[in-house]
Amino acid sequence: MTKTTRLKIAYLCDMDPRLAWTYSGGNKRIHDTLQEHVGDVDILSNDWAELEPLRRLIHKLPEAINLRARWRLHLLLSRVIARSVHKQLKARKYDVLFCPYSFQSLAQIKPPYPLVTVFTSDATQTSYRTAETGAAFGSYFKLSRLMDPWILKQEKTILSSVDMNFWPSDWQKSNADACYDLPVEKSIVTPWGANIPRPDATTLYPDLPFDDGVRLLLVGRDWWAKGGPLTLDVLRNLRGQGINARLGVVGCTPPASDMDDYIDIHPNLDKTVPRDLTTLQDLFRRSHFLVQPSIESYGFAFCEASAFGLPSLCLRLGGVPVWDEVNGIALPSGAAAADFSDVITTYMQTPARYQKLRASSRQCYEDRLNWPAWAAEIQGHLLRLKAGKTHD
Repeated sequence: MTKTTRLKIAYLCDMDPRLAWTYSGGNKRIHDTLQEHVGDVDILSNDWAELEPLRRLIHKLPEAINLRARWRLHLLLSRVIARSVHKQLKARKYDVLFCPYSFQSLAQIKPPYPLVTVFTSDATQTSYRTAETGAAFGSYFKLSRLMDPWILKQEKTILSSVDMNFWPSDWQKSNADACYDLPVEKSIVTPWGANIPRPDATTLYPDLPFDDGVRLLLVGRDWWAKGGPLTLDVLRNLRGQGINARLGVVGCTPPASDMDDYIDIHPNLDKTVPRDLTTLQDLFRRSHFLVQPSIESYGFAFCEASAFGLPSLCLRLGGVPVWDEVNGIALPSGAAAADFSDVITTYMQTPARYQKLRASSRQCYEDRLNWPAWAAEIQGHLLRLKAGKTHD
């Protein structure tokens, strides 16, 4: 992109994108990708104007309460909070107001001049809660259900008012369209990418035989939400068949009752630390399958696995970026350990088919599960929308 076509972007989120851990790393990746490929990005302050002491108090609460309280209170207090955003928008003229994840940040925002307003997320509160993914976790505060009709109304108002909603998966788009009656011109699928430095194709293993057995991998901070117990059952099922199966676990520690001599645990690998990043990359390179029957809206680990030509086995739940026989297999909800084991042993018995799956997994990353591809698509839409604003 030439310098003259770079967009001026105001980035608005309830969490600072410079903190790499926010929203599973997606917040930082989205910000950095926009800055590198699309335009000049200013991070707007997420303070609550004169209510800022309350926001800071909420962030000191236990995470389970913080996660649920902050966005509901933001909606309730949005008339006051929006003043800070308005002031920042007036200070400089932007082309785009880009809001990832926190739809509540857009509540009561009335741009002081024509600019493109955008929202992107892998889930919204109502669409997630009413889908199988959200239902699996139940409700932390039963009384909060009384607010659901009001929250749905807020979501409809906000998401219908923006110029574009970008969703990373067909699943999220279809759910959001149904929940909020979004017009087709305001709802588009643009897959997100891998939250890991691009691995050079020459460093990958074009051929990874099963001579020494099969190596499985699970990546995530929550053993249960990522499907750890089921993955462990898959491991034990394979070993019960006499197969030398091992499991690498990254990001969490299984409970003591699930510990096994055939599990290699890496509870905390920081991608910003070269040594940790090398360890993580080696795990992706040397594993045969990412076995992650998780309950989640998207899953960056699946994108990262594809980057290394590592096929993923998961459940067809949420918007997991896994396409059958392209970069893995998504088994039906309710699939058992034996079903996963059958898929694995079938590929072990047909190595040529497995190598083809490895190659197509990497190609899937090249084609659609990388951030530059996301940026190119986003850029085109933003420039088109900006031109429309200019001609209004």
